[in-house]
Amino acid sequence: MARKRRKPAVDFAVYLAVRLLVCLIQALPPAVAFKIAEVLAWAAYKIDKRHRQVAAENIRFAFPDLAADPARVDRLVRATYRHFLLVAVEMVLLPRKLHVISWRRYSTLYPMARMIAPLFSPRPTLMVTAHFGNWEMAGYMLGLVGMKTYAIARVLDNAHLERFVKRFRQGTGQTLIAKKDDFGRLTDVLGAGGKVATLADQDAGPRGVFVDFFGRPASTHKAVALMAIEYDAPLAVFGAPRVAEPMFYAMVCEDVIDPREYADRADAVKAITERYTAALERMIRRHPEQYFWLHRRWKHQPARRQKPAAELKRAA
Repeated sequence: MARKRRKPAVDFAVYLAVRLLVCLIQALPPAVAFKIAEVLAWAAYKIDKRHRQVAAENIRFAFPDLAADPARVDRLVRATYRHFLLVAVEMVLLPRKLHVISWRRYSTLYPMARMIAPLFSPRPTLMVTAHFGNWEMAGYMLGLVGMKTYAIARVLDNAHLERFVKRFRQGTGQTLIAKKDDFGRLTDVLGAGGKVATLADQDAGPRGVFVDFFGRPASTHKAVALMAIEYDAPLAVFGAPRVAEPMFYAMVCEDVIDPREYADRADAVKAITERYTAALERMIRRHPEQYFWLHRRWKHQPARRQKPAAELKRAA
Protein backbone atom coordinates (compact mmCIF):
# COMPACT_ATOMS: atom_id res chain seq x y z
CA MET A 1 0.00 0.00 0.00
CA ALA A 2 1.45 3.35 -1.07
CA ARG A 3 2.11 5.90 1.62
CA LYS A 4 -0.19 8.90 1.66
CA ARG A 5 1.53 11.95 0.22
CA ARG A 6 2.35 14.52 2.88
CA LYS A 7 1.40 18.20 2.62
CA PRO A 8 4.45 20.18 3.84
CA ALA A 9 2.46 23.33 4.63
CA VAL A 10 -0.08 21.41 6.69
CA ASP A 11 2.64 19.47 8.53
CA PHE A 12 4.46 22.69 9.41
CA ALA A 13 1.23 24.38 10.55
CA VAL A 14 0.45 21.41 12.83
CA TYR A 15 4.00 21.56 14.20
CA LEU A 16 3.67 25.29 14.96
CA ALA A 17 0.32 24.72 16.69
CA VAL A 18 1.83 22.00 18.87
CA ARG A 19 4.83 24.18 19.75
CA LEU A 20 2.56 27.08 20.69
CA LEU A 21 0.46 24.79 22.88
CA VAL A 22 3.61 23.45 24.56
CA CYS A 23 4.81 27.01 25.24
CA LEU A 24 1.43 27.93 26.72
CA ILE A 25 1.35 24.92 29.05
CA GLN A 26 4.91 25.51 30.21
CA ALA A 27 4.14 29.18 30.92
CA LEU A 28 1.11 28.39 33.10
CA PRO A 29 1.16 27.30 36.74
CA PRO A 30 0.93 23.47 36.77
CA ALA A 31 -2.38 23.54 38.65
CA VAL A 32 -3.93 25.64 35.87
CA ALA A 33 -2.43 23.38 33.19
CA PHE A 34 -3.94 20.33 34.86
CA LYS A 35 -7.37 22.02 35.01
CA ILE A 36 -7.11 22.71 31.28
CA ALA A 37 -6.27 19.03 30.73
CA GLU A 38 -9.45 18.02 32.56
CA VAL A 39 -11.53 20.36 30.41
CA LEU A 40 -9.91 18.96 27.26
CA ALA A 41 -10.58 15.42 28.52
CA TRP A 42 -14.26 16.25 28.95
CA ALA A 43 -14.38 17.72 25.43
CA ALA A 44 -12.55 14.73 23.92
CA TYR A 45 -14.96 12.35 25.63
CA LYS A 46 -17.97 14.24 24.22
CA ILE A 47 -16.59 14.64 20.68
CA ASP A 48 -14.74 11.36 20.13
CA LYS A 49 -17.76 9.06 19.90
CA ARG A 50 -16.00 6.28 17.96
CA HIS A 51 -13.17 5.73 20.47
CA ARG A 52 -15.55 6.27 23.39
CA GLN A 53 -17.62 3.33 22.12
CA VAL A 54 -14.51 1.20 21.53
CA ALA A 55 -13.38 1.86 25.11
CA ALA A 56 -16.79 0.99 26.56
CA GLU A 57 -16.90 -2.26 24.57
CA ASN A 58 -13.39 -3.23 25.67
CA ILE A 59 -14.17 -2.51 29.32
CA ARG A 60 -17.37 -4.59 29.22
CA PHE A 61 -15.41 -7.56 27.88
CA ALA A 62 -12.52 -7.08 30.33
CA PHE A 63 -14.72 -6.58 33.40
CA PRO A 64 -17.89 -8.68 33.03
CA ASP A 65 -19.08 -7.56 36.46
CA LEU A 66 -19.37 -4.01 35.09
CA ALA A 67 -21.24 -5.00 31.92
CA ALA A 68 -24.63 -4.79 33.62
CA ASP A 69 -23.94 -1.30 34.96
CA PRO A 70 -23.55 1.21 32.09
CA ALA A 71 -22.94 4.07 34.54
CA ARG A 72 -19.84 2.39 36.00
CA VAL A 73 -18.53 1.58 32.53
CA ASP A 74 -19.05 5.19 31.52
CA ARG A 75 -17.20 6.47 34.59
CA LEU A 76 -14.22 4.30 33.74
CA VAL A 77 -14.24 5.53 30.13
CA ARG A 78 -14.30 9.15 31.35
CA ALA A 79 -11.47 8.42 33.79
CA THR A 80 -9.42 6.97 30.92
CA TYR A 81 -9.78 10.17 28.88
CA ARG A 82 -8.87 12.21 31.95
CA HIS A 83 -5.77 10.13 32.66
CA PHE A 84 -4.32 10.43 29.17
CA LEU A 85 -4.98 14.15 28.83
CA LEU A 86 -3.22 14.65 32.17
CA VAL A 87 -0.34 12.50 30.88
CA ALA A 88 -0.07 14.72 27.80
CA VAL A 89 0.26 17.83 29.98
CA GLU A 90 2.71 16.09 32.32
CA MET A 91 4.93 15.16 29.39
CA VAL A 92 5.16 18.82 28.43
CA LEU A 93 6.12 19.74 32.01
CA LEU A 94 8.66 16.94 32.55
CA PRO A 95 11.75 18.66 31.08
CA ARG A 96 11.20 21.59 33.45
CA LYS A 97 10.15 19.64 36.53
CA LEU A 98 12.04 16.37 36.51
CA HIS A 99 15.78 16.59 37.21
CA VAL A 100 18.43 14.61 39.06
CA ILE A 101 17.78 16.58 42.26
CA SER A 102 13.98 16.67 42.00
CA TRP A 103 12.82 13.28 40.68
CA ARG A 104 11.81 12.04 44.16
CA ARG A 105 9.04 14.66 44.20
CA TYR A 106 7.44 13.01 41.18
CA SER A 107 8.21 9.31 41.35
CA THR A 108 9.38 6.36 43.38
CA LEU A 109 11.75 3.70 42.05
CA TYR A 110 11.46 1.22 44.92
CA PRO A 111 8.73 -0.96 43.32
CA MET A 112 11.10 -1.70 40.42
CA ALA A 113 13.78 -3.28 42.65
CA ARG A 114 13.44 -6.61 40.81
CA MET A 115 14.56 -4.85 37.65
CA ILE A 116 17.97 -3.87 39.01
CA ALA A 117 19.63 -7.26 38.40
CA PRO A 118 18.72 -7.53 34.68
CA LEU A 119 19.54 -3.86 34.08
CA PHE A 120 23.06 -4.33 35.42
CA SER A 121 23.58 -7.79 33.94
CA PRO A 122 25.99 -8.26 31.00
CA ARG A 123 23.13 -10.08 29.23
CA PRO A 124 20.78 -7.98 27.09
CA THR A 125 17.40 -7.10 28.61
CA LEU A 126 14.00 -6.54 27.02
CA MET A 127 11.89 -4.13 29.08
CA VAL A 128 8.28 -4.90 28.25
CA THR A 129 5.45 -2.49 28.99
CA ALA A 130 2.04 -1.44 27.66
CA HIS A 131 0.01 1.65 26.83
CA PHE A 132 -0.48 2.06 30.55
CA GLY A 133 0.27 4.73 33.12
CA ASN A 134 2.92 7.07 31.78
CA TRP A 135 5.22 4.85 29.73
CA GLU A 136 7.13 7.85 28.35
CA MET A 137 8.00 8.99 31.87
CA ALA A 138 9.42 5.53 32.61
CA GLY A 139 11.96 5.86 29.80
CA TYR A 140 12.72 9.44 30.78
CA MET A 141 13.34 8.41 34.40
CA LEU A 142 15.69 5.54 33.52
CA GLY A 143 17.85 7.92 31.51
CA LEU A 144 17.73 10.52 34.26
CA VAL A 145 19.18 8.14 36.85
CA GLY A 146 21.99 7.18 34.52
CA MET A 147 20.78 4.04 32.74
CA LYS A 148 21.72 3.70 29.06
CA THR A 149 18.55 2.37 27.43
CA TYR A 150 16.95 2.08 24.02
CA ALA A 151 13.28 2.21 23.08
CA ILE A 152 11.51 0.85 20.01
CA ALA A 153 9.20 3.57 18.71
CA ARG A 154 7.15 4.32 15.61
CA VAL A 155 8.44 7.23 13.55
CA LEU A 156 5.83 10.01 13.28
CA ASP A 157 4.65 10.86 9.76
CA ASN A 158 5.11 14.59 10.40
CA ALA A 159 8.89 15.08 10.15
CA HIS A 160 8.81 18.36 12.13
CA LEU A 161 6.94 16.73 15.03
CA GLU A 162 9.18 13.68 14.83
CA ARG A 163 12.31 15.79 15.39
CA PHE A 164 10.64 17.70 18.24
CA VAL A 165 9.36 14.60 20.05
CA LYS A 166 12.62 12.74 19.47
CA ARG A 167 14.59 15.52 21.19
CA PHE A 168 12.37 15.15 24.23
CA ARG A 169 12.49 11.35 24.30
CA GLN A 170 16.26 11.30 23.98
CA GLY A 171 16.80 14.25 26.32
CA THR A 172 18.04 12.16 29.25
CA GLY A 173 20.10 9.64 27.31
CA GLN A 174 17.53 7.17 26.00
CA THR A 175 18.08 6.26 22.33
CA LEU A 176 15.19 5.54 19.96
CA ILE A 177 15.17 2.67 17.50
CA ALA A 178 12.69 3.00 14.64
CA LYS A 179 10.05 0.28 14.82
CA LYS A 180 10.02 -0.60 11.12
CA ASP A 181 13.30 0.58 9.62
CA ASP A 182 15.98 -0.11 12.22
CA PHE A 183 16.01 -3.89 12.65
CA GLY A 184 19.75 -4.12 12.05
CA ARG A 185 20.41 -1.57 14.76
CA LEU A 186 18.10 -3.40 17.15
CA THR A 187 19.92 -6.70 16.68
CA ASP A 188 23.28 -4.96 17.11
CA VAL A 189 22.12 -3.44 20.42
CA LEU A 190 20.82 -6.76 21.74
CA GLY A 191 23.94 -8.56 20.56
CA ALA A 192 26.04 -6.09 22.55
CA GLY A 193 24.02 -6.62 25.76
CA GLY A 194 21.86 -3.50 25.44
CA LYS A 195 18.67 -2.73 27.37
CA VAL A 196 15.68 -2.24 25.05
CA ALA A 197 12.15 -1.13 25.96
CA THR A 198 9.11 -1.99 23.88
CA LEU A 199 5.32 -1.71 24.03
CA ALA A 200 3.85 -5.20 23.83
CA ASP A 201 0.08 -4.76 23.91
CA GLN A 202 -0.75 -4.02 20.27
CA ASP A 203 -2.93 -6.18 18.05
CA ALA A 204 -0.67 -8.32 15.84
CA GLY A 205 -3.24 -9.24 13.22
CA PRO A 206 -4.37 -12.73 12.19
CA ARG A 207 -0.80 -14.13 12.25
CA GLY A 208 -0.01 -13.17 15.84
CA VAL A 209 0.13 -15.63 18.71
CA PHE A 210 -3.18 -15.65 20.57
CA VAL A 211 -2.95 -15.48 24.36
CA ASP A 212 -5.52 -14.65 27.01
CA PHE A 213 -5.75 -10.99 27.98
CA PHE A 214 -8.56 -10.21 30.40
CA GLY A 215 -10.11 -13.61 29.63
CA ARG A 216 -10.27 -13.06 25.88
CA PRO A 217 -7.86 -14.18 23.12
CA ALA A 218 -5.64 -11.29 22.03
CA SER A 219 -3.39 -11.42 18.97
CA THR A 220 0.12 -10.61 20.23
CA HIS A 221 3.41 -10.10 18.40
CA LYS A 222 5.79 -13.06 18.58
CA ALA A 223 8.88 -10.87 18.14
CA VAL A 224 9.38 -10.08 21.85
CA ALA A 225 9.56 -13.74 22.88
CA LEU A 226 11.59 -14.68 19.80
CA MET A 227 14.18 -11.98 20.53
CA ALA A 228 14.34 -13.02 24.18
CA ILE A 229 15.11 -16.61 23.16
CA GLU A 230 17.54 -15.77 20.34
CA TYR A 231 19.57 -13.24 22.34
CA ASP A 232 19.24 -14.93 25.75
CA ALA A 233 17.61 -11.75 27.04
CA PRO A 234 15.53 -11.68 30.26
CA LEU A 235 12.23 -9.82 30.02
CA ALA A 236 11.52 -7.22 32.70
CA VAL A 237 7.78 -6.46 32.67
CA PHE A 238 7.29 -2.96 34.03
CA GLY A 239 4.92 0.00 34.16
CA ALA A 240 4.63 3.51 35.51
CA PRO A 241 1.17 4.00 37.11
CA ARG A 242 0.12 7.29 38.69
CA VAL A 243 -0.20 6.58 42.41
CA ALA A 244 -0.88 10.11 43.69
CA GLU A 245 -1.86 13.50 42.34
CA PRO A 246 -0.61 15.72 41.05
CA MET A 247 1.99 13.96 38.90
CA PHE A 248 3.44 11.25 41.13
CA TYR A 249 4.28 7.86 39.63
CA ALA A 250 5.62 4.50 40.79
CA MET A 251 8.09 2.66 38.57
CA VAL A 252 6.90 -0.93 39.00
CA CYS A 253 8.57 -4.18 37.89
CA GLU A 254 5.80 -6.79 37.83
CA ASP A 255 7.81 -9.80 36.65
CA VAL A 256 11.23 -10.87 35.36
CA ILE A 257 11.14 -13.72 32.85
CA ASP A 258 14.30 -15.64 32.03
CA PRO A 259 14.04 -17.39 28.63
CA ARG A 260 16.41 -20.08 29.91
CA GLU A 261 13.49 -21.41 31.97
CA TYR A 262 11.73 -22.26 28.70
CA ALA A 263 14.72 -23.65 26.78
CA ASP A 264 13.33 -27.21 26.54
CA ARG A 265 9.75 -26.29 25.74
CA ALA A 266 8.36 -26.59 22.22
CA ASP A 267 5.81 -23.89 23.07
CA ALA A 268 8.38 -21.46 24.51
CA VAL A 269 7.26 -18.49 22.39
CA LYS A 270 3.62 -18.80 23.42
CA ALA A 271 4.47 -19.55 27.05
CA ILE A 272 6.69 -16.48 27.40
CA THR A 273 4.09 -14.32 25.64
CA GLU A 274 1.36 -15.61 27.96
CA ARG A 275 3.45 -14.88 31.02
CA TYR A 276 4.35 -11.28 30.20
CA THR A 277 0.80 -10.58 29.01
CA ALA A 278 -0.52 -11.88 32.34
CA ALA A 279 1.91 -9.58 34.18
CA LEU A 280 0.72 -6.58 32.16
CA GLU A 281 -2.87 -7.52 32.97
CA ARG A 282 -2.14 -7.61 36.71
CA MET A 283 -0.77 -4.07 36.63
CA ILE A 284 -3.72 -2.81 34.58
CA ARG A 285 -6.25 -4.41 36.95
CA ARG A 286 -4.78 -2.39 39.82
CA HIS A 287 -5.20 0.87 37.87
CA PRO A 288 -7.79 0.18 35.12
CA GLU A 289 -8.40 3.87 34.35
CA GLN A 290 -4.76 4.16 33.27
CA TYR A 291 -4.94 1.69 30.37
CA PHE A 292 -5.53 2.85 26.81
CA TRP A 293 -8.89 1.15 26.29
CA LEU A 294 -9.49 3.35 23.25
CA HIS A 295 -7.48 1.10 20.90
CA ARG A 296 -8.85 -2.13 19.42
CA ARG A 297 -6.69 -4.58 21.36
CA TRP A 298 -8.94 -7.55 20.50
CA LYS A 299 -9.50 -6.57 16.87
CA HIS A 300 -8.47 -9.99 15.53
CA GLN A 301 -9.72 -13.26 16.94
CA PRO A 302 -8.59 -16.84 16.26
CA ALA A 303 -10.03 -18.34 13.10
CA ARG A 304 -12.80 -20.81 13.78
CA ARG A 305 -11.78 -24.37 13.01
CA GLN A 306 -13.86 -25.86 10.22
CA LYS A 307 -15.22 -29.30 11.06
CA PRO A 308 -14.14 -32.04 8.61
CA ALA A 309 -16.84 -33.30 6.27
CA ALA A 310 -16.86 -36.76 7.89
CA GLU A 311 -17.48 -35.19 11.32
CA LEU A 312 -20.36 -33.13 9.92
CA LYS A 313 -21.95 -36.27 8.43
CA ARG A 314 -21.72 -38.09 11.77
CA ALA A 315 -23.32 -35.12 13.51
CA ALA A 316 -26.17 -35.22 10.98
